Amino acid sequence: MLARRSESSPLRAPLLAGGAAAVACIAVIAALALTGRSDQVAVGARAPIASEPPLGLAAAGEPVEFVETEGEAASLPGVSETAETLTAPQSGSGARSEPDRQAASRGAPPAPVEGLYEPGPGGPLPVVAADGRRGSEVYAAPFEGEPDAPTIAVVVGGLGMSRAITQTAIEDLPAEVTLSFVPYAPNLQDWIDRARADGHEVLIELPMEPFDYPNNDPGPHTLLADLDASENRERLEWLLSRAAGYTGVINYLGARLATAPGSMAEIFRELDRRGVAIFHDGSGRRSALADAASRADARLELADRVLDGDPTPRAIEERLLELEALALQDGAALGSGFAYPATVERTARWAEGLAARGYQLAPASYLLRRQAGEAEQES
Repeated sequence: MLARRSESSPLRAPLLAGGAAAVACIAVIAALALTGRSDQVAVGARAPIASEPPLGLAAAGEPVEFVETEGEAASLPGVSETAETLTAPQSGSGARSEPDRQAASRGAPPAPVEGLYEPGPGGPLPVVAADGRRGSEVYAAPFEGEPDAPTIAVVVGGLGMSRAITQTAIEDLPAEVTLSFVPYAPNLQDWIDRARADGHEVLIELPMEPFDYPNNDPGPHTLLADLDASENRERLEWLLSRAAGYTGVINYLGARLATAPGSMAEIFRELDRRGVAIFHDGSGRRSALADAASRADARLELADRVLDGDPTPRAIEERLLELEALALQDGAALGSGFAYPATVERTARWAEGLAARGYQLAPASYLLRRQAGEAEQES
């Protein structure tokens, strides 16, 4: 008989030793990976603001969420402190940025314009100049329209949070399309300068309380229906001092705030006192908004259509055609939309043949000037 091979083969010990070493190495690597991994940054209304917020658009119908350090004023990337902003090189110093030079060549004065600001929480805060000049006029895009032509203005908002879509909107949309920017956007002033250099008029978005707040939180310093006037004024000053060069503001959400005409009137009154034009996307109770503007003795321009409540290309095209019908009927119409790729692409395509169809595309401020002219004629 053949003898059975011994269990203590001379090859077995080295193999076992090598296997044990491999297992030990794997364990060490796994431990290092676990201990070296940084904690995930929480995203929500009460988490600290990251130094480099992620860029990207919210899905259709979802608000962009921002974060705030509880009990502290937020410090945002790309936003200059007041002293730094107010000591920026003045016109003609030779140190102006390329967007500033381009803006000047198109008739848009570099911002901030002397006399139209005071120090604010984060930068220049708009004021009416001693000689009566208002930012709503000085920063408005130049436009000489035909007074009797049916006129359409479009505001595309939500800009500044996505680098790609913001750049596309600035470059692809006609200069007559007004662009509105999120106040929390990184490098906000740079984006506004680029937009104005390309001929666009610019608005800043004001986060306003929706019905499902705080589950649906528009962002830090949201204007609220139940805050007293002084608290909302402090929040408003924070938002308005994010950048300079905008002609006016437009709401972001705000259906709940729109049902509080007293609070809304105080906000409108403060905006008008600072020489800022006021636009609203028209969502919510239009009669309550108009009443608040009347109580504040402020001029308000309400959008006639939200272009992308349904953000599909076909639905956007239908809303744009509705603007044409309203402009024929009433002489002018205002549409507002979010910076969805489909909104930007369809609006740019629609605008190409607008003049041939007998309409004129105008900056949003032109509708306010037109409204003011009509009011003077009636009086």
